[in-house]
Amino acid sequence: MNELRQAVEELESALKRLEDSVDTLADPRSSGRVMQAEAEALRRDRAKLAEDLDASRARERELEALADEASKALGVAIAEVKAAMATQPQAS
Repeated sequence: MNELRQAVEELESALKRLEDSVDTLADPRSSGRVMQAEAEALRRDRAKLAEDLDASRARERELEALADEASKALGVAIAEVKAAMATQPQAS
């Protein structure tokens, strides 16, 4: 979950930089080379963030499946303990 949260924060940061870049592009005094460099950096950031987000989501699905499996195993173990206790004579 932390990986997903971190990926979302990185995505928000990249979007902020994109907005700043758009503002820079709207400024007629901006240099073309600066804008191109910013745009390329944003494309790289976006690709990396998308990859990180996909990996985080996949890991989240894996962890959810493991949690479900552990929960089922725990339920079975509890049922077995209860059944074993029910067959034991009660101490007076």
